[in-house]
Amino acid sequence: MNDNSKPQDDAANEDVKAELKGVPEEFLTDDDELEPPEADSNITEALEALKRDLEEAKQEVLYAKADTQNVRRRAEKDIQDARNYAATGFARDILSVWDNLSRAVQAIPDSLREDEKMKGLVFGIEATQRELEKVFKQHGIERIAAMDMPLDPNQHQAMMEVPTDEKEPGTIVQEMQSGWMIKDRLLRPAMVGVAKKPD
Repeated sequence: MNDNSKPQDDAANEDVKAELKGVPEEFLTDDDELEPPEADSNITEALEALKRDLEEAKQEVLYAKADTQNVRRRAEKDIQDARNYAATGFARDILSVWDNLSRAVQAIPDSLREDEKMKGLVFGIEATQRELEKVFKQHGIERIAAMDMPLDPNQHQAMMEVPTDEKEPGTIVQEMQSGWMIKDRLLRPAMVGVAKKPD
């Protein structure tokens, strides 16, 4: 290596330093003259803030998705309930027709059932009752079992107590009016008499 090259290198370095004298420090690329350490901490803080904002945005998106799913599920349930229970008001009203028809069938004496002239009328009334029950079943309307069942306050309404030794206390021994369900909802409770121990 030529010894004359060293003074030339020193002279070149002096020239570069002279040229860089007016340049702001942030533009210098020499390792000894990089950005001050506080600039690094500012970038780190900014990155941390961005990370926090990103996490908050992710959480908000998750909450929004959950809310949307809940609204959709509620809407689907409301639609299903509307389909299932749309006939509730009409069914409740038509039950009185069923009650009267049932009473008419029960009131027909055996002698009238045997009478040739009346057989058609009796058959027609009984057929109408059966058809009404079939329509009820198609729409999810079913009669509540009552006789000889234990009293269930969710389905039965006790109207009186009947003293008897023949049945366990709390057992239904008389049905004054039939009870009905529509799907899984109570349409009308059964009005019943319940056994109790004799005095």
